[in-house]
Amino acid sequence: MFKNILIPTDGSALSRKAIKAAVKLAQALGARVTGYYGIVMLPPSVYGDGDLIEKDLVKTLDRLARTTGEKYLDEIAQAAAAAGVTYSGFITKPASAYEGILEATKKKRCDAVFIASRGRSEFKKLLLGSVTQKVLSHSEVPVIVYR
Repeated sequence: MFKNILIPTDGSALSRKAIKAAVKLAQALGARVTGYYGIVMLPPSVYGDGDLIEKDLVKTLDRLARTTGEKYLDEIAQAAAAAGVTYSGFITKPASAYEGILEATKKKRCDAVFIASRGRSEFKKLLLGSVTQKVLSHSEVPVIVYR
């Protein structure tokens, strides 16, 4: 069925639960997993021509975000290792979280995405949008939503 399942993470408690479920599914299917973390870029208006933030601070924030992403991906690596599932990790700096997930799916040749849903109210989804909903709407591969 699935051979390579993408597991995006944001480090949240629900995302951690989804990791366990995704690895368990991969183990049952004999699939491998690819962990993904997208570094959210600061909007250019924050550090652009107005220089509200020094460029050195932007570099420091990027480095810290990468370190955080590596920590979150390590959780997937550990869960996969414990289950005997092949793992690889991937970090990018996408324009938006959902675009990063979709790009990672293509670049790493994943044939499914296993993603957590925060379960926001309809009003909050309207105001804030939903990464999961956007992935569901635009993905070319099946998306499994963990709640």
